[in-house]
Amino acid sequence: MGSGQLEVERKFETGPDVVLPDLTTVDGVAAMGDPVTHDLDATYFDTPDLRLARARVTLRRRTGGTDAGWHLKLPTAVAGSRREVHAPLGTRRTVVPRAVTEPVTAVLRGARLGPVATLQTTRQVTHLLADDGRVLAEVAADTVTGTALAPDPESPATVTTWRELEVELVEGDQALLDGVTAALGAAGIEPSDLPSKLSRVLADRLAALAPPRTAAGDGDGGDAKGDGRGDGRKAKKKARKEDGPTAAEVVLGALGTQVQALQTADIGVRTGDPEGVHDLRVACRRLRSILAAFRPVLDRTATDPVRDELQWIGAALSGARDGEVALEHLRSVVAAQPVELVRGPVAARLRSTEVADVERGRKAAVRALSDRRHLALLDALDALLTDPPLAEAAGEPAHAVLTDAVKRTGKRLRARTAEAREREARDPGAHEDETEHALHEVRKAAKRVRYTAEVAAPVLGAPAEALVACMKEVQDVLGEAQDTVVARQWCLRLAAAAVGAGEDTFTYGRLHALEELRAEHADQRFWALEPTLRAAVKAAARA
Repeated sequence: MGSGQLEVERKFETGPDVVLPDLTTVDGVAAMGDPVTHDLDATYFDTPDLRLARARVTLRRRTGGTDAGWHLKLPTAVAGSRREVHAPLGTRRTVVPRAVTEPVTAVLRGARLGPVATLQTTRQVTHLLADDGRVLAEVAADTVTGTALAPDPESPATVTTWRELEVELVEGDQALLDGVTAALGAAGIEPSDLPSKLSRVLADRLAALAPPRTAAGDGDGGDAKGDGRGDGRKAKKKARKEDGPTAAEVVLGALGTQVQALQTADIGVRTGDPEGVHDLRVACRRLRSILAAFRPVLDRTATDPVRDELQWIGAALSGARDGEVALEHLRSVVAAQPVELVRGPVAARLRSTEVADVERGRKAAVRALSDRRHLALLDALDALLTDPPLAEAAGEPAHAVLTDAVKRTGKRLRARTAEAREREARDPGAHEDETEHALHEVRKAAKRVRYTAEVAAPVLGAPAEALVACMKEVQDVLGEAQDTVVARQWCLRLAAAAVGAGEDTFTYGRLHALEELRAEHADQRFWALEPTLRAAVKAAARA
């Protein structure tokens, strides 16, 4: 992969005669450098259906300025920031280097790339300087001519011209960016609603490619139909506009959000984001929960196979995260122990084991994401959004369907909790496999309640929001209990390796005992929380 960096910037709308105000009034800015002008010429590449742009990704070849070359700009989970991947210009203007396509393999999925737009920019760059001369940020005043290239030879190109400001952090922080934003606002220069220059140039094409509203909610009075993959049932009559959104609108909106999150996390894994695997697994779990909880809205004969594939990729990535979390925790525990209780090279063994495990996990994650099965899963998710297999409840008012879904998932959670309570009553305080499995099932059920309530919260309001908060606390507590299971397994493995090397194993036994105690405390916290859990589920079910 090419070289990369994290870019934090903000764009602003300006008129033709706007003058950059004095920004030395912003805390930390001691001076403004002399403006420097650059002429930039960029060609943007995308697929015929603008897959990159729709995924908030831009790919360009730019000449001029101080960073000429191929630039791939990728979305991140941090608002206002994007990750950039760079590659040299090379000699071929229209052949995109593999270094800048590999991170977006899951977006492209073999689709052909070609030029979709050109931008000619006259850029006037002013540095914001600290009192020691460090560059805190760059303010770029751009005069832009953008040309949207015709998707077919018989259509005309579209030319747009405008002016804008970009403020990009160099050594400054978020507080500086907020201060600059406030100072520009006082001068009548407001943040732009458009995320990029390309989105402005391709606005018409992007609007035409936007997924249509579902038949259940398009307001024309017809019936919503399944796609033939299920039992062929027609959805019920659409809700009247005054009844609010339909169930299909809410559920497909939530599904689309998580598909986007999955795609962003996939990019994160491929570009080495340390949270990429975690984010991807969370997106998989949320998608599986949505598809399970809303089977009355989306035909399960179409969605259950997708759920199976989401489970597969989540499991394939589990080893890339669980070991890292457990080993990092054990290292922190060792660091807090009295020196006399750490016998042998425990810290060094933990560190070397973690490094090796992280690398194994990274390779396993890359293999999983390179599997054609994963790319086929992404195609299937896209198909669910573009041609949704609507079921019986798709056209019903969202409120009733969402309430029923919360009730069903809450009932499942109560059943799992009762099973765990029965197990605890038979063998109080035990942490055998059956007990741990029972509480793990409670945790999985709590996740489904949480993810269902997250979908419902915009419609059901405060009760669903309270349920989300409660389930998050349950997840945290039982997640800690599950973490101890993995950590104890590592203690046994590390002790066995230490025996083979002739090292003292006392500390590994101590760590194992401390993890047993941590699990017991987590269980006690869960049972203390359980009455609040029941009350939150009941309140949301009555919303």
